[in-house]
Amino acid sequence: MDKEIIIYLCGIHSLFLAIFHILFWKIFHWEKDLKKSSAPTREIIQILNLRIIHVFLFSTFICFYFTEDLFLTNLGKATLIGMSLFWIGRTIEQFVFWKYNPLSINLILLSFFVFGAVIFALPAI
Repeated sequence: MDKEIIIYLCGIHSLFLAIFHILFWKIFHWEKDLKKSSAPTREIIQILNLRIIHVFLFSTFICFYFTEDLFLTNLGKATLIGMSLFWIGRTIEQFVFWKYNPLSINLILLSFFVFGAVIFALPAI
């Protein structure tokens, strides 16, 4: 597959995850559920979620507007490898921290994480 197409897939993948994280407040009923947490925990969770949305949107931007740079330059390749490592780490963390049991949800999430690790690595190698 063409490296440019793969990088566009990386951008779509990042955009999808940004939208998914934007919906966290509603999906996980954070308005109600986070009130049960301490103020620092509540604040940290929301700040971290906003920052990861930023990272995903920035990744989307880079993939769509600097496509060739990502696979032609050393900095681009390092960026792709860095994002692949991000998804490898996220896959491992799923097994360590995710105790929410529905197997179907876990498999869907794992497939997105592994897919991200693979598609970000492919154009860099």
